[in-house]
Amino acid sequence: MGIRIGSEGCVQGGSGSSVMRKPWLLLTLEADLNYNRPPATQNRRPIMSISEQPSTLSLPQTNPGVETVLEYLIIKFPFIDAQVWHQRVRDGKVHFFDGTLVTEHSPFKPQQRICYYREVESEQRIPFNEDIVFKDEHIVVAYKPHFLAVIPSGAFVNECLQNRLRKRTGLSDLQALHRLDRVTAGLVMFSINPESRQHYHHLFETRQIHKTYQAIAQLSEGENIVGQEWEVKNRIVQSEPRFRMVVTEGDANSHSVIRCIQQSESKALFELHPVTGKTHQLRVHMQSLGWPILNDKYYPTLQPLSADNFGAPLQLLAKSVEFIDPITYQPRHFSCAQNLSLE
Repeated sequence: MGIRIGSEGCVQGGSGSSVMRKPWLLLTLEADLNYNRPPATQNRRPIMSISEQPSTLSLPQTNPGVETVLEYLIIKFPFIDAQVWHQRVRDGKVHFFDGTLVTEHSPFKPQQRICYYREVESEQRIPFNEDIVFKDEHIVVAYKPHFLAVIPSGAFVNECLQNRLRKRTGLSDLQALHRLDRVTAGLVMFSINPESRQHYHHLFETRQIHKTYQAIAQLSEGENIVGQEWEVKNRIVQSEPRFRMVVTEGDANSHSVIRCIQQSESKALFELHPVTGKTHQLRVHMQSLGWPILNDKYYPTLQPLSADNFGAPLQLLAKSVEFIDPITYQPRHFSCAQNLSLE
């Protein structure tokens, strides 16, 4: 068995809070009625898909040099045009945690909680279904299909696993405890009880959740690696563009154990155990071993931006999770029915 040790070195949406009010609905009713008039009587605008659940943020303790909440939102989200924030505020789509509307003149006050509703011009339906693997009074464990975001992000506001599960279960307090990349499939854990949520968060923070993944990679001709295992430790940092990670010199901040369990003439199936949880860790570690994961648009080379290819998903699956339940103290093991196949 070969051992290789490497020496080289994201505002959460949908907090699950009880704030469900949308004061902007009443304020925009007249605008919506006007929008339905014939084109000759109005300036047409794109139809927006608006999140049904608020995203929340807390204003920082240290003022970054602004006078108003609006100014802070503009500098907090530099990729959203300032006029978009002005319009959201005017439309009543930004409010304090108690439901009071934020205005263009609302002063910045440290630690205030702000709610806003993300919106996109169009939102694609992801044509794959989620599955609920387990549910009790504290958590839900669900299977996330490839291409479905865990929480609202990017071009997706309602079409995400968290919001699908909230609709399906009727549980407004359902909140993701961790993340998977949108292009990765597999198990995700959710808290549904605010009283016990911190105990499950603590499991992730202290690395008491043991995860097993599957991945498929292309092999070179003549490679025979079944049964071999690699322990990868290296330092992963943000690269350019910032959503892409790279291995660099320095103390290791990432750790994975990877084993080849099956292979065909041209591909191999790997079992992966991440010890740490850095962004894109398994994708970068597989690349560093010389076997980038099949259908990865980021590694080893960043591919041009293109539409999702539903017929060629990233071959990475979060297969199972194990932990000691912090409430019952019983061992838990959850596994999804799905598997990656070399066929």
